[in-house]
Order: sequence, then C-alpha cells, then structure tokens
Amino acid sequence: MSSSAKPNYEIPAEMRDFAEKSVDQARKAFDSFLGAARRTADTMQGSADLARTNATSISSRGFEYAEQNVNAAFDLAQKLVRSRDVQEAMQHQAEFVRSQFAAIQAQAKEFGGLAQSALQQGAENAKGAMQQGADEARKAFDQGTETAKANAAAAQKKAAS
Repeated sequence: MSSSAKPNYEIPAEMRDFAEKSVDQARKAFDSFLGAARRTADTMQGSADLARTNATSISSRGFEYAEQNVNAAFDLAQKLVRSRDVQEAMQHQAEFVRSQFAAIQAQAKEFGGLAQSALQQGAENAKGAMQQGADEARKAFDQGTETAKANAAAAQKKAAS
C-alpha cells in the first residue's frame, strides 16, 4: 500500500471541543486542588510558627523560674552567713523552704497552664487548617465533577442532534 492510499480519519469538531473543554476543566480542578494544598501548607506553617513562639515563651519562662530560684538560694546563703546563732540560721532555712515550696507550686501551675494553652492552640490551628484544606479540596472536586458532567451532557446532546 502506498502512502497516498492511507485512509484519512478526521476527528469531529464536537469531539475536539469536548476534549478541549475536558482538559481545561481538569486543569482548573488541578489548580484548585493545588491552591487548596498551598493554603493548607501556609496555614500549617503558621501553626509551626505559633508552636515555635510558644516553645520560646515557655523556655524563657523556664529560665526566669530558674533565675528566681537561684537568687532565692543565694539570698538564703547570705542570710545564713549573717546569722548570729544556729537558731536564727534554722529560722532562715525554714522560711526559705516554705517560700520556695510555694514558689515552685506557683511556677509549676503557671508552667502547666502555658504548656496546656500552647498545645491547645496548636491542636486548634492544625484542626482548622486540615478542615479548611479538606473543604477546599472537596469543593474543587465537586466543581470539577459538575463541569465534567455538564460537558458530557452537552457532548451527548450534540451527538444526538
């Protein structure tokens, strides 16, 4: 068979239009999914930044507690050195134990509250970001599905006429 004897198959214009619309809709759906993924990633980055800020705050507070406790110990040492007798030294020691016990309880309570708040904020942000991403992905999928159905119906209608 010579090359001039090859049959010439032409793709109907309706089929090309349908295919072109389908590709365009697939591209738009992909762009929507990608946009949703980027927004979710940005939100997650914000959550990571919040977690970093909270960790820095908790760390700073821990150093403040350590400084307070060490200063209290140095104050006690100074009082002990200046004590006139053993009874006065024991009194200073008892006051120190009482005040440090109260201080450590307050510090632990505050530290626990900070940690709980940080964890709660992080969990809420992550939940919100994941929900937003899922909602946007679902919306993009639904839009793509509806458009594909509409294009298919239009193509069938053209083919029937």
